[in-house]
Amino acid sequence: MFSKIDILRERIDNLTDSEEIMIEITDVFNETVLTPDVGNYYTFVYTPKTPDITYDQHPLVAVTLVQRWGFRGINYHWNDYRNYTWQEVLGGLHIIDDEYMNDLRNIKYAKFKRS
Repeated sequence: MFSKIDILRERIDNLTDSEEIMIEITDVFNETVLTPDVGNYYTFVYTPKTPDITYDQHPLVAVTLVQRWGFRGINYHWNDYRNYTWQEVLGGLHIIDDEYMNDLRNIKYAKFKRS
């Protein structure tokens, strides 16, 4: 029996484009939620509302705080805390189980952009 990470590795083996890799990640890790739980891990597509900033369109986060405006978490692509507002999360939060976090952290799928 193949694990999710085995399936993902096979699918992304020859990919270099972060957008294509993210599509495969969200297809394999297809369980989503709209509201995260503190202490859990997620990846998602994000477009900020703040103009003229650099951001990660494909965050991988550990959620540390949930509020009415959105949530805060450690973005492992930045190695720093970031805030995310609800309206800018596109398509839900893809749940990443604890057992796969080290593997996901080693996959190069961050997409840093300027808004």
